[in-house]
Amino acid sequence: MSASRKVAESMDKKGKHMKCNIKGCPGVYDEKKITHTVKSRGSVVVIDHVPALICDVCGDSLLRLETVRHIEGIVKAKAEPSQTVPLYEYA
Repeated sequence: MSASRKVAESMDKKGKHMKCNIKGCPGVYDEKKITHTVKSRGSVVVIDHVPALICDVCGDSLLRLETVRHIEGIVKAKAEPSQTVPLYEYA
């Protein structure tokens, strides 16, 4: 997981969006669905429609702990993917 992807455990108590964690960024995190890529045991795994909190200004992303655990379960299960995608190498 990249350095900008952190684990967000919850929104603030009032239900408003959290302020961005990036120093100097005035943004707030909004719930969105993302495509998340993980490299595991030499394979690239792409998971679509992952719930995340995304800063509306700088794009920083946070994944909740339960989301990270669910992704780990998907990767460990080695289930047949619902789709395949081409993978290109930057050369």
